[in-house]
Amino acid sequence: MTEIQAVGLYAGVNILLMLFLAANVVQHRRRTSISLGIGTDAGLEQAVRAQANCLENAVPGLLALTLLALTGASSLILHGFGVALTFGRLAHAHGLLSQPGRSFGRFYGTLITWVSLLGMAVLLVLTPFIPALQ
Repeated sequence: MTEIQAVGLYAGVNILLMLFLAANVVQHRRRTSISLGIGTDAGLEQAVRAQANCLENAVPGLLALTLLALTGASSLILHGFGVALTFGRLAHAHGLLSQPGRSFGRFYGTLITWVSLLGMAVLLVLTPFIPALQ
């Protein structure tokens, strides 16, 4: 598998997750007849936040993963960050949709996502100065 194929794999899985979360919002909107906003429905609020949070984190993560591939990052680095980002997003979505408020999935999903985003950001900033990071 090439580096860009690895990025494609994680992009595809994350896009599927985003579509699932979007369909979940649509299902809640149909059930509650709320076409805009969330009204007072807690389930719709959870669904909307799960979708929005996924987009807020997965999109910059996938962009960073793509830039790492284009700057010559190794497959091992790309797979490490890709798995972490994807697992973090899946865990967060599961935790948020399973129960309102704090949950194991939300906490660790956020932590794993943010650590992977931070790692990719640091690597992208340092790569021009330290080519051996590749």
